Amino acid sequence: MLDIGGEVFATLRGSRADERMLLRHARSVDEARRVLRRADALAALAVFQAPGGLSPVEFEPLLSLSQATEWIALVEPAALESREFRAFLLRAFHDYHTLPVDPQRLAVILGHARGLASMRRSVSADPDDGDGQTGEGPAFGICGNSPAMRAFTQRLRKVIDSDAPVLIGGQTGTGKELVAHAIHRNSRRAAGPISVVNCGAIPATLIQSELFGHEKSAFTGATQRKIGRIEAANGGVLFLDEIGDLPLDMQASLLRVLQERTISRVGSTQTLPVDFRVIAATHVDLAQAVRQGSFREDLFFRLNVLQLVVPALRERGDDVLELADLFLRRTLAQHPGSRPRGFSARAIDALRAHDWPGNVRELINRVQGAVVMGENRLIGPEDLGLAVATAPLRESLTLDDARASFERNLLASSLRANGNKVSQTARQLGVSRVTLYRLINKLNIPLDH
Repeated sequence: MLDIGGEVFATLRGSRADERMLLRHARSVDEARRVLRRADALAALAVFQAPGGLSPVEFEPLLSLSQATEWIALVEPAALESREFRAFLLRAFHDYHTLPVDPQRLAVILGHARGLASMRRSVSADPDDGDGQTGEGPAFGICGNSPAMRAFTQRLRKVIDSDAPVLIGGQTGTGKELVAHAIHRNSRRAAGPISVVNCGAIPATLIQSELFGHEKSAFTGATQRKIGRIEAANGGVLFLDEIGDLPLDMQASLLRVLQERTISRVGSTQTLPVDFRVIAATHVDLAQAVRQGSFREDLFFRLNVLQLVVPALRERGDDVLELADLFLRRTLAQHPGSRPRGFSARAIDALRAHDWPGNVRELINRVQGAVVMGENRLIGPEDLGLAVATAPLRESLTLDDARASFERNLLASSLRANGNKVSQTARQLGVSRVTLYRLINKLNIPLDH
């Protein structure tokens, strides 16, 4: 536990709270910032005691350093007369305690905050922590534990170990560039650069100069030598995003580079050797583009040595919930004063039911908008711009699906009826607390407070 801005540290020493937690005292915001970066605090106290005490403006930057920490405010009763200060408490804190300190009452508040923080961490923890195959393990940094993503990461692992060209397919917004960076970051070329070219965003009149570079005075406006994107990839990776949008004449030039591994800058006769691994990405069917005559067959075969297809978000099951929670935490770190802190049960149902035509990019945008504009502690489907889930019964509904839906509805309603008291709910349902926590985690049921 961290205590900042007052003498609560001394007050709690020797109390029951001291027996159950490690206490750290910070005498200033700067010292608290250093402690938060080093220590993994489940709960923290901030003392707002006039005159010359901690101010809201000083405190709020600390929230971005401690998204997993539950904060408790200790305040003078007079401070609560300010509507602005009350709004600040509701926005930023798990709970508050009026001064002077009552050690026993504060110990109860701290115990509840620590338990809640610990439960939140256990729910959001990676189920296969650190093995690199699922979740946010350090090997790939790609979130997802669905069967579709497990199969994808198995293929990705094999691609990373090679140095052959890679063609990444998938719908717009699925994260193809993220995959390209993961391949580079984990490959034998990680120490080299990655040069990114969006083939659909460069004007046709500039694409040759962008790819190959140019010499000074090569054309009007060329006031100095410029290194092209291909040369910039030397020793590393050249990532050609939206390769299907590359004009046919430039496709011929790119094919020659891939065959000869040399380039010449515009305005130069000098030939330069280049060494890079090429990764290309596209949302269109290149095989069909070849049949239609808009993409060279020989270039397609050069690029399509190793193939990856990033699954659409609609194919990834409950990965959408894991991703939504990840983007929520990231957005809260950028907007620490925002009111929302989680998703309601109705929002979770809406996230599951939505078809996600814009894939992960759409999910990011909806979560960011909900965090910035949301007025409640829990994000609802209306904050996400999603209709309340009323999905029809699927034709291929299995017994396991039906059982999971029934269990989830029963547990959610029982928790609400018992005020989210886990022990009381467990007794009512005739199960142990351990079993109930396991089911809450498995069925992604939020414990709203």
